[in-house]
Amino acid sequence: MAAPVPAPPSPGGLVLAPFRALRYAADDGAELASRTAPPYDVIDAAGVTALEARHPHNAVRLILPRDDEDSPGSRYRRAADTLRAWTADAVLRRDERPALYVYEQAQDGHVQRGLVGAVALADPDAGIILPHENTMTGPVTDRLALTVATGANLEPIFLLYEGGGAASRVVAETVTSTPLLTTATDDGVTHRIWALTDQERLAAVADDLYGRRAVIADGHHRYATYRRYQADRHTAGHGGGPWDFGLAFLVDARVSGPRVHAIHRVVHGLALSEAVRRAGTVFQVKPLDAVGDPAGTYLLGELAKAGQDGHAFVITDGRAAFLLTRPDPVLLADALPADRSAAFRQLDVTVAHLALITKVWGLADTEDVVGYRHDAATAIATAAAAAAAATGAAATAAVPAPGDTTAAVVAGGAAASASNTSTAGADVAAPDAAIALLLNPTPAADVAAVAAAGERMPRKSTLFTPKPRSGLLIRPLDE
Repeated sequence: MAAPVPAPPSPGGLVLAPFRALRYAADDGAELASRTAPPYDVIDAAGVTALEARHPHNAVRLILPRDDEDSPGSRYRRAADTLRAWTADAVLRRDERPALYVYEQAQDGHVQRGLVGAVALADPDAGIILPHENTMTGPVTDRLALTVATGANLEPIFLLYEGGGAASRVVAETVTSTPLLTTATDDGVTHRIWALTDQERLAAVADDLYGRRAVIADGHHRYATYRRYQADRHTAGHGGGPWDFGLAFLVDARVSGPRVHAIHRVVHGLALSEAVRRAGTVFQVKPLDAVGDPAGTYLLGELAKAGQDGHAFVITDGRAAFLLTRPDPVLLADALPADRSAAFRQLDVTVAHLALITKVWGLADTEDVVGYRHDAATAIATAAAAAAAATGAAATAAVPAPGDTTAAVVAGGAAASASNTSTAGADVAAPDAAIALLLNPTPAADVAAVAAAGERMPRKSTLFTPKPRSGLLIRPLDE
């Protein structure tokens, strides 16, 4: 009988270890910026093409590799070959000394600072590194295959903690010195990095962090990948090693944290007229002016004001818009699970999914029904295009066949009046109809409260910016 495989080690506290980063030899200015990329999960197909065209050594070739034309499934091997070639050709070079890296991002007057290091992996039940969203199998399988092939953490996860202690003071002191690298990317973010190697300062950081806990702001699938890779290595009998840690950017939310944005929804299969009719039975509904506001600036302003007094949502198809407030307490008691924490039940995004989408509108909370957009303009445009297509389809279907004598009714005012009651009336029955559901941002403190309760928020609940740039610091899993 085979001996049981020992469980992976669990740290006693939050540990962020120094490592020797693999970095671009072009370590400053536009030359460096042209080689970096946003995180893999915010790059679409057009973005991949654009980044590939920007520079032959752009990091997108590592984080989102393509298959060879004649070899389906070869993308992971191709990424590994690319990483080896760039290292051999000194496109990438390894730092000589292990370090924690102080990383600063500045954009439009907002400054975010933190530490990049190798975080010791912990089971969520340990209460050290807390997720707040669930993960899906597909992205974890994809990232795991890439990790196994390349033998590296190519991108950091993004962690937040409530600090204000020695670690934050060390970060503040470090940024007064000359940085290791400086670059500005085309999204308007200036990036600066310093290598922290002083042993006394590293010890102060370690002592301060050990008693704290962190929340995953971004990178839930990458963290799940870290833990899967760790478990696989231990199961294979490799024991402890670099796989017990994962690349992470740790930010003190209290001192220099990120901006928090909402992720808006596009709800398919329901026309605006029907959405308003159903919502009107359990929400207070107020019409808003959506004309001339494709970016949603006015709508978001009204939403923010209403959100100060409780749950608030805006629904629109780009032609009309409505503000939903003051949900019926009976609805909330019925829709929100009593066994979940108060922190979970008070979230706007929880009410949106469990009460509005599922209970009031009667729709399935699945990815084919509920889509996600990172900005209001895109959500509104998507809904408007769907509404226009649905209306066009309805109009086409209404054209009478040659010889249809009922067409004479159109000449009367009754038919025209019925048609104008709601252009979305025909959309109700059209499966291609869609509406944008705009939300207020979830405060970072609420995210932390849900995570501390050991619970998960609905998927795609928060957007933290700026996100750490990919390609600036890579962690090989060889030491």
